[in-house]
Amino acid sequence: MKSYMKKIVAGAGVAAMSLTLVACSSSSDKTVANYSGGKITQDDFYTQLKTSQSGKSTLANMIIQGALENQYGSKVSEQNVNDEYSKYGSQYGSNFSLILQSNGYTEATFKKSLRTNLLIEAAMKDLKQISAEDEQKAWESYQPKVTVQHILVSDENTAKQIITDLNSGKNFDELAKQYSTDTATKENGGKLPEFDNTDTSLDATFKEAAFKLQTNQYTTEPVKTQYGYHIIKMANNPGKGDLKDHKQDIDNQIYESWMKDTSVMQNVISTVLTKANPSIKDKDLSDALASYIQSASSSTDLSSSASEGSQSQTNQSSVDSQSQSSESK
Repeated sequence: MKSYMKKIVAGAGVAAMSLTLVACSSSSDKTVANYSGGKITQDDFYTQLKTSQSGKSTLANMIIQGALENQYGSKVSEQNVNDEYSKYGSQYGSNFSLILQSNGYTEATFKKSLRTNLLIEAAMKDLKQISAEDEQKAWESYQPKVTVQHILVSDENTAKQIITDLNSGKNFDELAKQYSTDTATKENGGKLPEFDNTDTSLDATFKEAAFKLQTNQYTTEPVKTQYGYHIIKMANNPGKGDLKDHKQDIDNQIYESWMKDTSVMQNVISTVLTKANPSIKDKDLSDALASYIQSASSSTDLSSSASEGSQSQTNQSSVDSQSQSSESK
């Protein structure tokens, strides 16, 4: 999950639990907890909560969630959420439940966070449009998805010997099985999942060397990374082509980069809140949305594009931090 969205989602579970507790009874002196020699009432708990920063953050998260649902809920279906959930399930396989648990999620709470992400994405695509300048800038660093094979070894001399063997006509797949220390890929000829320039699971030096290769070419010098020495073979490189041929991919990359940009997302949420016109009745919580409202008043690009965005077609979680095995990098 992106760090900014994580901030919003993180408080959602706490908010739902704590403020539902307040709403579950009309009696403000209902006991929340007992201990030897005393008790904590619902009123005690609420008073403590609302005067804390976490309490204000909780309220802000609840308002943001509600505003997003009100304005963009129709754009995010249950099927959309289930599809996103299935993508993670396919990626992590039998380890998925364990990874969710280790990140503090159940299936239901993870789906809730996915829904929040999709709502924020819908808002961002509605409120911030991609310009030709944005596309041209992204095009400069763009690389389409490629598929490579690699052989990873621990020392440079072995890597150079493998390149000599390749030059003499030996088979890359067989050499991968014989030499590669990447146990996750060696039996499949060192083949890695396809990737493009936005991939963060692979070493930057590895990617740079790979993108220089045409289909069926291999590196003529060992590529050194923190994992050892690689010989990389390009299995499929479709070529960069023209911008118009990759417009959708480029737009998707731009949106993904904006979703990681705290400033952009702050402005998106601020604009959503301005449209929602929230009013906080408790004076102790009155500044819970201050940072968002201030951002909205100082932002002109999103505000001015909001009306245009409404006319246009609208188009990892912390679990994302569970990256692939370092041997595959």
